Amino acid sequence: MSIREEVIRYRDGDANCEGIFCYDTTRTGPLPAVLISHAWGGRDEFVARKAKRLAWQGYAAFALDMYGDGKRGKTTEECQALIAPFMADRNVLARRIGAALTTVRGLSQVDPKRVAAMGFCFGGLCVLDLARSGADVRGVASFHGLLGPSGLPTKPIKSKILVMHGYDDPMAPPDQVLALAKEFTDAGADWQLHAYGKTMHAFTNPEANNPSFGTVYQADADRRSWKTLMTFLEEVLR
Repeated sequence: MSIREEVIRYRDGDANCEGIFCYDTTRTGPLPAVLISHAWGGRDEFVARKAKRLAWQGYAAFALDMYGDGKRGKTTEECQALIAPFMADRNVLARRIGAALTTVRGLSQVDPKRVAAMGFCFGGLCVLDLARSGADVRGVASFHGLLGPSGLPTKPIKSKILVMHGYDDPMAPPDQVLALAKEFTDAGADWQLHAYGKTMHAFTNPEANNPSFGTVYQADADRRSWKTLMTFLEEVLR
């Protein structure tokens, strides 16, 4: 096994984006691919590590760049400024993650018919919106994602949907969870929801330790959700 990591530059309109692409060079044939969408801080080492971990499992993994130029926020205020344009216009969000999907499909190492997407926090919202956009992806998986509706016209959902959620997440309270379930049920989607008790936002991030803000690492939920992801990817990308 030999994991290769490459920076892939791509564009969305005037935005220059930089993704991290990881795959095992010893595996033959086009590989099933997984897009990884980052939290509100930008494409960081956290998602780069997830890409490497997926590459070890035999997937071609692409940690995408929603903000362009690899921009990152260091403070709450900077992160809010970065995320704001995408929350204000979800068409912009859908177009940006769609550009990453198009880029991955064009890579020679990737089987363009076997692509899934996953995301964390803001990235969880991004992959849910990818499904809502009617994109032809096999499945999307949201880890402690924001759950608010896009407000855009409903399109037929082609992808299977997995939502992994901390029940005590103040950024996605129970009423939003119920609304999401109704939304995807009404759309006729194949969806599933895993809610973890005594678990807040950002439960997969070992550096999250701010109970007053609602972001706390939870090792059991982290471990359980990753196992659930592996089962899901095996199902949708087989």
